[in-house]
Amino acid sequence: MTELTLIQGVNKALHQAMKNDPDVLCLGEDIGVNGGVFRATDGLQKEFGEQRVLDTPLNESGIVGMAVGMALYGLKPVAEIQFLDFIYPAFDQIVSELAKLRYRSGGQFPAHVVIRTPYGGGIRGGLYHSQSTEQLFASTPGLKVVIPSTPADAKGLLLTAIFDEDPVLFMEPKRIYRTATGEVPDGDHRVPFGKARIVREGTDVSVFAYGAMVPTAFQACQVLEKTGIHAELIDLRTLVPLDIDAVVRSVEKTGRAVIVHEAPKFCGFGAELAAILAEKALYSLKAPIARVTGYDTPFPYTLENLYLPSVDRIGRAIQRTVAAG
Repeated sequence: MTELTLIQGVNKALHQAMKNDPDVLCLGEDIGVNGGVFRATDGLQKEFGEQRVLDTPLNESGIVGMAVGMALYGLKPVAEIQFLDFIYPAFDQIVSELAKLRYRSGGQFPAHVVIRTPYGGGIRGGLYHSQSTEQLFASTPGLKVVIPSTPADAKGLLLTAIFDEDPVLFMEPKRIYRTATGEVPDGDHRVPFGKARIVREGTDVSVFAYGAMVPTAFQACQVLEKTGIHAELIDLRTLVPLDIDAVVRSVEKTGRAVIVHEAPKFCGFGAELAAILAEKALYSLKAPIARVTGYDTPFPYTLENLYLPSVDRIGRAIQRTVAAG
């Protein structure tokens, strides 16, 4: 076990995969000599060479298009998009081509493509460097969507993603790149998809979060513990595939649900969670489902801390939900 930050967990996963499998390679803007804008690929080009750690032109559509072609020839490319906000020129490649690859070939061609991208607020990046639009990709059949919140999961989920035969959008919460620390297993540590993590047990209300919202929600749960509210916190880890059983099981136990994400509320991923609970756990609910989210506006610059769900906002939603029934 080694104490690492979340960004170091990402780096360790890439290093492990490239060391173990010569078909794994990385490509993206400034990922070679510079090690990426957040240094996620630091040192990889020096160790594995320019043929396996490729600095690309500033062309997101070209990056993903090259990755698709590489996968068709049996390689396992890991493409980096510097910010999720920059991914949209590649949206057609991802949704129309990459996500359909295995289906349209009847399973004859694997789609060993991982698209790594930092997402969300917390660095004062403003409206073009802080978006959370995971719902756009979670609603695309054929594409898996993964969001770690700990260094161990950053390494374990990324290794699983690289060797998965389906394409994976691996979203990294940049807000906690260097503030989330923890012990990470050495070697080929993998975390399975579709299995949520119980961050803390509780009996009064279920709180669902992912990415950078997990530590924020955890703080809120700790504060409320002192008032006698015992909240259960679930880290979803993977939006697709979603651990539906864990979500339903938790609400059947507590009878209440609070969903937290920093994406806008309208049509956010929380809406899907709420619909699932309405379908599968309606008679277990003692109170309306609450959502604590970003606002339905472009991401602000000067009001970033007001936009992002905070410990206070989450705490108030939990208190209202518990008091409602």
